[in-house]
Amino acid sequence: MLKIYNTLSKQKEIFKPLQPGKIDLYVCGVTPYDYCHIGHGRVFLIFDVVIRYLRFINFEVNYVRNITDIDDKIIKRAQERNIPFNALTAEFIEAMNTDFQHLNILPPTVEPCATNYIPQMIDMIQQLVDKKYAYVGETGDVYYDIQKFESYGCLSHRDLDDLKAGSRVEINDAKQHPFDFVLWKMAKPNEPSWESPWGLGRPGWHIECSAMSLTHCGETFDIHGGGPDLKFPHHENERAQSEAATSKKFVNYWMHVGFVQQDKEKMSKSLNNFLTIRDFLKHYHPEVLRYFSVMSHYRSPIDYATDNIDVAGRGLLRLYTALRGISLEKPVEKNTLDLFMVAEEEIQSIQASFEKKFQDAMNDDFNTPEAIAVLFEIAHEINRQREAAPEKAIVLAIHLKKLGNILGLLYSEPEAFLQNTRGKAIDLALGEIEQLIAEREKARKSKQWAESDRIRNILLENGILLEDTAKGTIWHAR
Repeated sequence: MLKIYNTLSKQKEIFKPLQPGKIDLYVCGVTPYDYCHIGHGRVFLIFDVVIRYLRFINFEVNYVRNITDIDDKIIKRAQERNIPFNALTAEFIEAMNTDFQHLNILPPTVEPCATNYIPQMIDMIQQLVDKKYAYVGETGDVYYDIQKFESYGCLSHRDLDDLKAGSRVEINDAKQHPFDFVLWKMAKPNEPSWESPWGLGRPGWHIECSAMSLTHCGETFDIHGGGPDLKFPHHENERAQSEAATSKKFVNYWMHVGFVQQDKEKMSKSLNNFLTIRDFLKHYHPEVLRYFSVMSHYRSPIDYATDNIDVAGRGLLRLYTALRGISLEKPVEKNTLDLFMVAEEEIQSIQASFEKKFQDAMNDDFNTPEAIAVLFEIAHEINRQREAAPEKAIVLAIHLKKLGNILGLLYSEPEAFLQNTRGKAIDLALGEIEQLIAEREKARKSKQWAESDRIRNILLENGILLEDTAKGTIWHAR
């Protein structure tokens, strides 16, 4: 039985979809004015794993991930480069899609851009004005009146009076409360703008997600996700304006992914302490970032440090090493059981045992560290059975790959992954490596152990680790 930690209730709750077998899931996407960094990467890798698992347990998932393609940062960057704002966003949307493809992140069902939903936003703002939840300020901007929404602050667990007393928000005489937020901004010179009942202008940030989720998920939907920095004010404001407009509950389950931290601080563009996904991928295999993202529970922050990246790399190395040399061309199905010479009952027992452990972990609020532990159990068993019962090792390897794929792992060919030299200090060409291995093998056969060790050390100095097996010597990048 799947349980999800709900930020609103601050506890794990049994997941009950609004429609049997179907889930609407909305995740706040990127603002495309620069390249995505690995903090973004973790959020979308986590929800990629969530989507994969939900589909694995037979849910039909409508996954909506928006793009904020108009805001102050976009306008400022476009003006600095002297290009139209939509040329800037098109450039970085394409870059985002390329990065996400490299990370094997599944595309969303729908990926709405804010500028395509201006009419829907205007309609919702008008409803809020009509219901007295919004007002027009002295400058002509339209604001949401948070004091009219009784449960404001419940999602982020903040008290309204405390918010007001401790407010650091810039004083704005046009607002009735420091945390009233803008729904519609009046146009400024040389900025993009749209017609509205309140004059030329553009939407505020928060209204876009309410309008787009209403369009693609309905008035009430199952899961809303994002980073923890979105709890307040973005998600708090989304919830307030949506429930005020529809008079219905907005979201049943709120999920927030922990920060990637650099030196104990949130990785972000505003702090200029970020590493882009594409820069990371110059030095590491894409699955290393995925493993790094899921090796801690999704709600926990994780430190970006060389030691942690090395832990991720070594973990993947162990899993791929277990798969090395095992043919996985045919699935384990009833009509192929004879191929493996393993009884059907034994195959079912192997699968049921490990799959139950894996599902128990994932059903406990997507506990990926525990799920990874199950993968290592299978890898250990593969290594134990490799020589003693190779047919059983094949069955186990197929199951390891199947469960690994649910986490988005183990998609590469083992040999290709293990010999991946991305970012490694390897100065030798493939032909040179193979020649040195052949010379070492010749020395070993002649019992010239000093020469054998000398060649091994040469390879080691060049970032190559050797492994002597019953089928010969194999190598991988250190």
